[in-house]
Amino acid sequence: MLSVIFPGQGSQIIGMAKEFYHNFNYVKDYFLTANEILKKNLSRIILEGPKDLLDQTENTQPAIFLVSYIIFKVIEKETNFKIMNAKYFAGHSLGEYSALCCSNSINFEQTINLLKDRGTAMQNAVPNNEGGMTAVLGTNIDVINEILEEKNKISCYVANDNSNGQIVVSGMMQSLELFENELTKQKIKFVKLQVSAPFHSPLMRKATEEMKQKILNTNFKNPQIDIISNVTAKPVNDFTKIKNLLIEQIENPVRWRESINNMIELGIDNFVEVGPGKVLSGLIKRINRNVKVNNINTLEEVLNLTND
Repeated sequence: MLSVIFPGQGSQIIGMAKEFYHNFNYVKDYFLTANEILKKNLSRIILEGPKDLLDQTENTQPAIFLVSYIIFKVIEKETNFKIMNAKYFAGHSLGEYSALCCSNSINFEQTINLLKDRGTAMQNAVPNNEGGMTAVLGTNIDVINEILEEKNKISCYVANDNSNGQIVVSGMMQSLELFENELTKQKIKFVKLQVSAPFHSPLMRKATEEMKQKILNTNFKNPQIDIISNVTAKPVNDFTKIKNLLIEQIENPVRWRESINNMIELGIDNFVEVGPGKVLSGLIKRINRNVKVNNINTLEEVLNLTND
């Protein structure tokens, strides 16, 4: 049984989707529509850079969605792969918006608009470079929670429970330094992520306030394919619940490890990652090596897709 998954921030590279752009006129149309909605040349940023512009959250979020969506559309139009026969769609953070759009819960224009606003709100929720995120490697979430609970001076929060051995923590820089010092004492490996804000934590409160009415005022429909929510790690198909979960998602951790495990328990044995990079495919392989995983982001990979 199939699940289609969509990547989040961190998967972007300059030139992503270039071969789709040059091979299909309808892909160019999606790029041009995105430029018009955003009132900026997102196409050039995606195809040519510079990297620092692509890496700005307000550009990254619509860019990753755009690339994921057009790859999804190319699969639908150019192959016999029955992607809409999937049991679930799921996305990591902003990837949840890609999942919702591809499942026809919201349309392309609505999604670009929401992600434009979401990216700007999240980037501006905390002054630039005053907050950040650290990936903790080779340990489990219980160990992280123990450190955060014991050391009450450390105001940090679990932001992503990504896989066995990869947890991401958000916080203000001073708190993150205290947290990293504690990790060093316990000989736990970590990597500071190249992001400008402490996403998926209560420090995003200002972004939640900005996005709440925008999400509530957007016309959602029930998705054609059940969505696995980042907040609950469980299936949801009621658009009113989906709206509230998207609002909660801004400050709540992405429960990706649980989402994958829950889908496997519900019968999923085949995951197809649609979008730039192969981050999610790598995480799934760390969660469960017994399931089939494909990441699809080149034209060759699209054309090689089979229903087997």
